[in-house]
Amino acid sequence: MAALRWLTPRKRSATARSVLAGEAAAEAALAAPAEKTREGAGAPAFPVVGDPHAAAFFDLDNTVMQGAAIFHFGRGLYKRKFFQSRDLARFAWQQAYFRIAGSEDPEHMQEVRDSALSIIKGHRVEELMSIGEEIYDEYMADKIWPGTRALAQAHLDAGQRVWLVTAAPVETATIIARRLGLTGALGTVAEHVDGVYTGRLVGEPLHGPSKAEAVKALAGAEGLELPRCAAYSDSSNDIPMLSLVGHPYAINPDSRLRKHAREKGWRLRDYRTGRKAAKIGIPAAAGVGAVAGGAAAAMALQRRRR
Repeated sequence: MAALRWLTPRKRSATARSVLAGEAAAEAALAAPAEKTREGAGAPAFPVVGDPHAAAFFDLDNTVMQGAAIFHFGRGLYKRKFFQSRDLARFAWQQAYFRIAGSEDPEHMQEVRDSALSIIKGHRVEELMSIGEEIYDEYMADKIWPGTRALAQAHLDAGQRVWLVTAAPVETATIIARRLGLTGALGTVAEHVDGVYTGRLVGEPLHGPSKAEAVKALAGAEGLELPRCAAYSDSSNDIPMLSLVGHPYAINPDSRLRKHAREKGWRLRDYRTGRKAAKIGIPAAAGVGAVAGGAAAAMALQRRRR
């Protein structure tokens, strides 16, 4: 926007950290003021510095990134001729449906899952990882919400671990986490044999209750105490995950999460402006189950320890 032209990359003379703080402050100032005063002037400092048993868990789609990561990834694959125009049109229609309906109909969510799996079937993991790095630069890097990015950085600066928790493929989530300097990512695990995708999932997509299962599994493995941890999401589907921690945040919340957060006294942040603030968050995939949560946690730990 015109008022922020001085923040464009060519004219940045300040440090990256100070630019990040400036962008976050400017965007926060444009959001609804009522959402900025929930904590009160007398609230204790948060996050707590030097707490080895605390961590932060961030949903990805519409919390850290504008839109759905799987849609951006699909655009990149289409550019590389992984699928045809009619498949891209189907992705676009699914994106529009979720934006308008504001709910996750199981039948439509199944279509999203099946579309993504059919596209990657037969491709090698290392191939998709390499392409994913390129797609991040092309379609995702400029979709990161500066305000949410600053919240994640505050946890990192306090010495805490920060994890993405998303229904997006774990490979995509891992790339995004690494590019943002986060600890790691919990994501949907697609089955692969000898490095080649089979077109099946391990369990179900990491969605809803499965996210909570993944967070619990990771916390147990990493020695984290959930009452000391924080979680951030835009979607009411993540209420199970948000309810696990002692510091839940509603970020760019949908109407149901906004209502629930106000009833529970949870902190709220909205980095959207104008018409954006009225739109409903776009889910990336559907499904439930502890198997998906356990698989995601195990995959995240395996990747971190390599």
